[in-house]
Parts: sequence; C-alpha cells; structure tokens
Amino acid sequence: MTVTWEELGWERLAAGVGRCRLPGWDCTAGLVLGEGTALLIDAGSGLAEGARLRAEAEELSGHRVTHLALTHPHFDHVFGAAALAGAEVYGAVGVDAALTSRRAREELRRDAVRNGLDGTSAGEAADTLVAPRHHVSGEWTLDLGGGCQVLLANVGPGHTAHDLAVLVPGETEVVFCGDLVEESGEPQAGPDAVPSRWPDALDRLLALGGEDALYVPGHGAVVDAAFVRRQRDALAARFGVSG
Repeated sequence: MTVTWEELGWERLAAGVGRCRLPGWDCTAGLVLGEGTALLIDAGSGLAEGARLRAEAEELSGHRVTHLALTHPHFDHVFGAAALAGAEVYGAVGVDAALTSRRAREELRRDAVRNGLDGTSAGEAADTLVAPRHHVSGEWTLDLGGGCQVLLANVGPGHTAHDLAVLVPGETEVVFCGDLVEESGEPQAGPDAVPSRWPDALDRLLALGGEDALYVPGHGAVVDAAFVRRQRDALAARFGVSG
C-alpha cells in the first residue's frame, strides 16, 4: 500500500511536491519527486532528523534521496546532511566557506548549542557536515526525470551571504524560500545577514514565482506573494533600505 503525504505528517503542495515542519525550531524541509529521483530541500538540525527525513522521503518516493539542496548554511537546515549519503548536494556558490573550515564548523556547533541542541548531537553533526558538491551561481535547471524540472536560484545575499531558492514549476508553482521568508516570527538577521540586500533578494523570489505561486518559508506556514511583498517592505523599513 502506498503511503500518503498526510500519513507521514507532510503537507502536499502540488503533484509530487510537499514539505514538513520539523519540531524544535519549526524548520521546513521540502521534497520534490521525479522519475526515480527525489530532491530533498534542507536536511534538518541533526543526524537523527536527517535520517528521519531520508526515511520518510524514501517511503514517499519508493527509492533513495538522489539530490539535496541546502538553502543556506545555518545548523537547523544543514546539520542532517550527512544522513543523506549518496545524494548530490547543491548550494549557493561560496557556501563552502561557511560549512567546511574548522572555525565555521565550530561556530555552527556553538550556535546549535546556544539554541538548545544537545552538545553531543551538535558535535557529531558538525564533525560530519557535508558541503555542496555543486555550486549554484545564477540559476541551475535540475532535471529530475519524468518531465519534472526544478530551478535552483542563487537569489542572495540576504538572510545570509549564500541564499538558495528552489522553484518547482507546474500548474501550481512552488517556491522554497529558505529563511529569506519566515512566517512564524520576524525574520532573523544574525551576524552573517546582509540587510542591505535582503529586500532585493525577496524581489528576486517574487520574480521567480509570480503572483500565483505558493511560497514556502524556512519557518512557518506557506504564504502567498502578498505576504512576501509585505515582508519585503517591512525589512526595507527595518534596515533603512530604499527602493
């Protein structure tokens, strides 16, 4: 018997496209199913969470996860990546510097612990962290087979210096925004944010998806273009950005 998205606690957004909201930080992970392929968007906050996502994606698709896109280099989105062994990993060009150096990994580990992840789990995830093999500069069309193509777009900087969005075309277009958009709280601007460029990144998201797309934030409920536009204006006012 084929399992449904809802039975596993996922939200189906379009044919072969869904997402789940992970516990702890209400972080989104997305899934796009192709022909013999499965693209996971973000990997959760630790190896156990990554393994859970892998298992559920395999149950939904009937095969292993073949591709992984990391929307930005924060622990709650990347620390599960090592559990997706064998997947082709994609990220915005330059993201390696935020994931691979000893200093960067230690800062990610400390940030995870500060935010409530236990030290052992944070250390294991940091030590085994997987960096993207494929670096997206501009836009990259990824063919998942069976007529399913997705667009990976380097739309940052904004929330970080390396923000990647994923557009899934179709009758209902879906845009996975990472933490460029947050619905469950005010967008978080940490020390690696680029506030002066953030509103422009949201303009690029809106240009990708258009007025009728579903926009999937990094945290919170799915939103529409009007919400993204309001958040864009709020960020511009918050950071004193004109335009």
